Amino acid sequence: MGFEATYADFSVDPARLANADARYHGARFAGSHLALSAGGTVMLDFEVEDTEDVPQATLSITALVSKLGSSVGYAPMDVLIQGETLVSDLTVPGGGDLPHDNVFAVPGHLLKPGTNTLEIRSSAKAESMLWLYRITLDPVWERGRSERARTAEAARDSVFTYRTELRPAHAPSAPWQQAQQLLFHIDRDEHSLPAQLGWRGEDGAEAAISFQSSMSDFHGCYRTADGAAYEYRGRLTDRRPYSEETGNLSASVLHRFDTEEGWGGGWHISHELRLLVDDGGAPVERVTWRDQRGNSGVVVLHVPSTEVEVTGVEASDEFDDGGEGADNLLDDRRSKWLAFEESARLDFSLARPTAVTSYTLMSANDAPDRDPRDWTLHGSHDGHAWTPLDTRSGESFNGRFESREFHLRSRPRAYGHYRLDITRNAGAGETQLAQVRFAEASAGQAFTGYYQRHNEGPIGYRGTPVAVASAVRPADPRVASELSAAASSLAETAQTLAALAERLRRH
Repeated sequence: MGFEATYADFSVDPARLANADARYHGARFAGSHLALSAGGTVMLDFEVEDTEDVPQATLSITALVSKLGSSVGYAPMDVLIQGETLVSDLTVPGGGDLPHDNVFAVPGHLLKPGTNTLEIRSSAKAESMLWLYRITLDPVWERGRSERARTAEAARDSVFTYRTELRPAHAPSAPWQQAQQLLFHIDRDEHSLPAQLGWRGEDGAEAAISFQSSMSDFHGCYRTADGAAYEYRGRLTDRRPYSEETGNLSASVLHRFDTEEGWGGGWHISHELRLLVDDGGAPVERVTWRDQRGNSGVVVLHVPSTEVEVTGVEASDEFDDGGEGADNLLDDRRSKWLAFEESARLDFSLARPTAVTSYTLMSANDAPDRDPRDWTLHGSHDGHAWTPLDTRSGESFNGRFESREFHLRSRPRAYGHYRLDITRNAGAGETQLAQVRFAEASAGQAFTGYYQRHNEGPIGYRGTPVAVASAVRPADPRVASELSAAASSLAETAQTLAALAERLRRH
C-alpha cells in the first residue's frame, strides 16, 4: 500500500487530519478555509511505510485566490516535498467564488520511508490571500482514496445549522434581510455530504438550495406560502454529529424511518433514514436531495391509515331475499348491497369511537347508473344526533368493482357511528355498492418516493416510522447471576439466624 489515506481538511477548525500533522506560519482559519498571507506557509508531515510500492503519488490541492476589490487577486504558490521544489510560482485562478482542484504528480523518488514533509508557500510577492481548502495525497494506483476517506469522516458531522438571509427576487440592489435559521439532518448511512437540498412545507412554502463542497455556505431560492419569491443564502454557524439529543435542537419532528427499496419486482430492506428539516416555518411534507457522490432521493411524507373495525350496518332498504343485504358491504367477497331507491342511507357502528380520516367505496358488479353520485358522510356519538363531516357531488366510478378512497378535508372528533347518506345516484331507480371501508390515521408519518444512485436508474423508496424501543432494558445475564447469588446468600443467612434464635429460646 505504501501509505495510508492522507488528507488535511481546512474547512473546519481545528482541521481534520488523517496520517498528517499540520503546522502553519502566516496563516489563519477563515470560516471555510485557511487564509495564507504573503510569505505564509503550511507544512504537512505524513508517514510513508514503503516507497517501493509507490512509483508515483497524486497530490491534490484545492485552493482559491481572494479578490483585490473588483479585480482578480494575485497570490502564486510554491509546493515542496522534503524541501525540494515540486511546483514554483503556480498561479491559482482568482476572482471566482469557487475553489479549484490543482492536481500534481509526485515522483516516487521524492518520498522516503518514515516521516515526509509537504510544504505549501504563498509567494512573498502575493498581493492578495491564498485560500487553502484541502489537501489529499494518494499512491497513483489509488487516486481518490483519501478524498473518499475525507468525505466519509466529514459526513459524521451531519447536523447543520445555518444563519440565513433573504432578498426579493430580481432585486440585486435590495439589501439582504435576516431570516429564520435553517437546521437540517439527512442521513441514510451512506457517509456522504449533501450537495443540494429542497423542501416544501405543509403551508406551501418551498425552497431549493445548493452547498459549497465544504458546507460552509449555501445559495438558493425561497418562495413563501403566499407566493412571494426570494433569493436565499446561508452561512454555517454550527455542525455536529448526530446524537439522541438532535431532536431537542428543533421544535420540528426528527423523523426516523425503516426503509425499503423497490427493484427486481419486489421490496428489499434498506438503511434507516433520519430526516430533519426546520426553516422556522411549517413542518415539511416533501424533501429532495442530492449528495456529493451524485446519489439523489425524494420523499413525500404522509400519515398512513389503518382500517377501522365495523361491527354492524343498517340500511334504509336492502334486497335481502336476493342475498344482496347491507351486511355484504363488510365482507371481502364480490357480493353487493342493493336498495330499490334512488337515494338511500347506510348506518355503520364501529367497534370503538374513532376519528375517521378516510373512507372507501367500491362500485358493484353491474348497472353503472346505480352508482352513488352525491352523498354526505355524518358522524354520531349516540346514533341519533348526526354531524355532517364530508359532502361529495358529481362523483363517478370508471369500472365495476372499482375502489375509490375519499379523504376528509379536516380531521373530525372520534365517533362511534357513521352514516353514509346517498342523496342521488347515476340515474337508476336502484342504488348499489359492493364494499364500504373506514380508515383512521396511524401513529407517526410514513413516506413514499424514489432513490437514484449515481449512474443508475431510479428505484422505489418507501419508509415507515422506526418502532420505539421498550423503556425496559433486557437484563444483563451477569446482573441476574449476581442477584441470584445474593438471594441464595441471604437465604442461608436467614436460616442461620433462625437456628440461632431457636437455640436462644431453648436456653
